[in-house]
Order: sequence, then structure tokens, then C-alpha cells
Amino acid sequence: MTSVIWFRRDLRTRDHPALLSADRDALALFVLDDRLIKPSGAPRLAFMYRCLRALNEQLNDRLLVVSGDPVELVPSIAKQINASSVHVTADTAPYGRKRDEKVEEALGDIDFVRSGSPYAVTPGRVTKPDGTPYKVFTPFSKAWADHGWRKPADTDASSVDWIDPPRESRIPQDPKTPELPDAGEEAARKAWETFKTERLDDYAEHRDRPDKPGTSWMSLYLRWGCVHPRTLLNDLKPSTYRTELAWREFYADVLWHRPDSARKNLDRRFDKIELDEDQDAFDLWCQGKTGFPIVDAGMRQLLELGWMHNRVRMIVASFLVKDLHLPWWWGARHFMRHLVDGDLASNQHNWQWAAGSGTDAAPYFRVFNPTTQGEKFDPNGDYVRRFVPELRGITGKRVHKPWEIDGLDYPRPMVDHAHEREVALARYNSIKN
Repeated sequence: MTSVIWFRRDLRTRDHPALLSADRDALALFVLDDRLIKPSGAPRLAFMYRCLRALNEQLNDRLLVVSGDPVELVPSIAKQINASSVHVTADTAPYGRKRDEKVEEALGDIDFVRSGSPYAVTPGRVTKPDGTPYKVFTPFSKAWADHGWRKPADTDASSVDWIDPPRESRIPQDPKTPELPDAGEEAARKAWETFKTERLDDYAEHRDRPDKPGTSWMSLYLRWGCVHPRTLLNDLKPSTYRTELAWREFYADVLWHRPDSARKNLDRRFDKIELDEDQDAFDLWCQGKTGFPIVDAGMRQLLELGWMHNRVRMIVASFLVKDLHLPWWWGARHFMRHLVDGDLASNQHNWQWAAGSGTDAAPYFRVFNPTTQGEKFDPNGDYVRRFVPELRGITGKRVHKPWEIDGLDYPRPMVDHAHEREVALARYNSIKN
């Protein structure tokens, strides 16, 4: 008997449950789906292609990569090799769920087998005692930890006898991108070992400092499934880092129960909030030309590296929705285009957290002051100077108030933060009841 193992967000061979459920002889398949390719920017595509090349190397050049509609291609290829089953890691996102239902129907008598998910606990599994979903993170995280997760699956590339592809395989050339981290499973393992050894103990202290190498960068590898989260959790005790993984699981669970929240306000009261639609202001934000150094540094880091420090993501998001009063989904779409680690559940719901329309219990009064945030989390100005070359001649924390220095080739602040804060609070207060 022969199976198809259809890789998606699981570009690895270790700790891969689908490799246990498939027949010994299996075809490795990846489909470049236009519905997912078109919204992706160059950094995410390049990193994905590199992950595919790394996986193909692990499989001795036996990964079949094809382009088109999975609903047509997967059944066609399965029938071509007389496969008895198609094995996948369950996709829990809105489009993926619908697509998989159509593929399963098109397969007819060929079994469609879902094994595991990209999460330690599959979304939808953790519920309140009455069976309803959690809407607040803290009780969810406790129930999630109490639920627990399985140990990593004992698999590797030799767990399956990979058959030769029945047609030509083609991984596209990388688009032009900024410099990206190494891709693939081995790179993910090395990054995790380095973080565990060198930075995990200081993570709680340094994680909010964009001027320090305090984060793990594992979000890139989790996004593409180069490593499974339970592999990381297997090395962790309860800690700040484990809580960050729980946030990722929580947002996936929210999206599972409310797939509409990928595009619409989770809290529908926010449908009535007054928003501006200033394209020129949005363009300045995208380019990192707002006149607020920490905001501009973050937006330029995104364009330069395809990634942004998490604390700065919150700062730039707050600025977009509460200083510029622009729709959160404008920012979310820009992030998803440029972030290598762009994940629908985490991205959309972090944006909704910033906008106040998401899962936070009392969000409307939180308006980040970009200047004080910069002074607090980049106290010496090193992060700003790295990404805003116009300000490299300014020493220390003065870099966060460049408007106090004459003769700089740097834009003045595009808004008065104190005034826009009052505008934001007035608009929030108008709908909170």
C-alpha cells in the first residue's frame, strides 16, 4: 500500500505524527496554492522556498512540489500513484478547513487522515467545563497547561520509504529579499539550542528590549512547522517563554471558534467606532516616516528584515489605530505581506488586542505613548540608531526626541500624541457601553 503525505505547515520529519499514520511507502507532496501564495510578500515566500529545499534534501530529492489548486491536484496525484490514503497535519485556519473538506470529498474512496496540528493542543480541545470556549487568556492558559500535550513523536526522515515523484517537481527561485535567517528543520533545531543555552534564562528580563538579542526568533520556524511547539515545550518548565507559546495556542483557539475574526472585529461593538481612512498617513506609517523614532525604527526593521521585535509590534500597532485612527486590518494586512513569520491567528488577534476589539477585558484606555515607550525599552537609543540612519549622530536617549534638535534631516512628528490620545479615548468611550 502507498500513501501521500501532503506537507503544509509542517516542513520537517522529526516529531511528525503523519509519518506514523501513513503507509511505509509514501509520496511526499507540497502544493503551492495560489490562494496562499498571492497575499504573501517576498520575505515569506523566499523563506518558505528555502524550507522546501531543506526538506527536499532530507528526503533525498523526493519531495514533489506542484503549483495549482489542491482540490484538483491532491486527488489527481493520489490516484496517479494508486494511493490508499492521504495524510496531513490538520489545518485549523478558516481557509484550510474549507479547503481540506473539499479535498476530502474529491478523494472519494481514498482516505483523508488528519494527524496532529501545528499546535501542542489542537484548537477547540480546551473548553470551559460547560463546553464553551475561553474568551480570556489567563483561564485558557491554565486549562491548556492542565490539559497537557503528548510527548514528541519518534519520527525522522527514515520513518517512511519515500517513493520517486511521478512528475517533475519545481521549487521556484527566491524573490529578492532582505537577508533572512537560515531555513529548514536543522536551522530550527540549532536556533532553539542556541536560545536555550544562551538566552532562555534571561528571556523574562530582556524580551521587551529591542536593543538586546533577547528573543528566540522561533516564530519563523513555528510558522512553517520546521519545529513543533511540543518539541519546545518538552524542554521547558513553566516560564515566561512557555506563556508566550500559550498565547500562540490561545489565538489559534479563538480563530477556531470565531473564524470571522480573521477579517472582522471579535467584539462587534467596535463595528461602530469612528475610523479615519487617510491613505497618506498610512503610507508614512508603512515607510517608517512618522517622526516618532521607535515607530519608524520598527517599520523599517520590518522592511529590512521581514521581522519586527514583538514589543515594537505593539507600539507601531497602537500608533496606527490610536494615534492615526486607521483600521486595524490595514496594519494586519501590511504585516502579513512583509513578515516572514506572518501567522493568521497570531497576527490578526494581536492587532485586535492593540485595537481593543479583541480578547482583552479592558482595552480601550491603553494608548501607548511612542516616546515614553522608546525611552523605556530602548533606553540608550541603540535600536533606533540601527534602523534610522538619520538619527545616528544623536547619542543616548535624546534620540527619542529628535524634534528638540535643530537641523536634522528627519520628519517632524506627524501628529500630536497627547491630542490624538484624547480623540482615541473619546471614540472608545462612545461605544464601550
